[in-house]
Amino acid sequence: PTLGLLSRRGIIPIAHSQDTAGPMARTVTDAAILLGALVGADPADDITAAATSRGMTDYTTFLDANGLRGARIGVPRKRYWGFSPEADRVAEAALEVLKAQGAELIDPADLPTAGEFGDAEFEVLLYEFKHDLDAYLATLGPGARVRSLQDVIAFNEANRDRELQYFGQEIMLRAVEKGPLTDNAYRDALAAAKRQAGPDGIDAVMETHRLDALVAPTGGPAWATDLIHGDNYAG
Repeated sequence: PTLGLLSRRGIIPIAHSQDTAGPMARTVTDAAILLGALVGADPADDITAAATSRGMTDYTTFLDANGLRGARIGVPRKRYWGFSPEADRVAEAALEVLKAQGAELIDPADLPTAGEFGDAEFEVLLYEFKHDLDAYLATLGPGARVRSLQDVIAFNEANRDRELQYFGQEIMLRAVEKGPLTDNAYRDALAAAKRQAGPDGIDAVMETHRLDALVAPTGGPAWATDLIHGDNYAG
């Protein structure tokens, strides 16, 4: 997803350098139509300032039934395959379809930094979660009972028998201890995450192999909370 194409106004924030909305659709055509309807600058979300020059109003002009012919498609195997034999079989079949449509597969085409930027991204999330949620809750008006992350934590604690019956609020407790976004720890983590994911990561593999795109299994569907083992992310 591209930060800045769509306004995040009204969406409860987690981290402004990581959050974005986007189209969900059954087909590429439907996604292109919906994206064109969503894109636009919004003075309430500064990151969208460039949307009027960078965004399009009609992405359907890029739809091309023969668009895979001659395309160089990279297959990043490292960390994106192997979670599920069933998913891998579906993905391998999709690769065969791409080849049948004329694509040239570069396999493997791994991101050099795959798996290395998670810690930096989580540090950024903790800082921005506190800053962004406080700013969001402050807009709810004088009648709001909860005006800050600290208020959320206090509410949960005061209603522990209901709110904390099955899980704690450890991430909120870690976030509320963070300082402002001027802290060197935040700035360093943000710079590291952008470098590792961008120039040293996806940009590097795209340039090295002269790729048009990367293809890999997507993230799995949302999981049910496991009251014994907690989050149960299966790739």
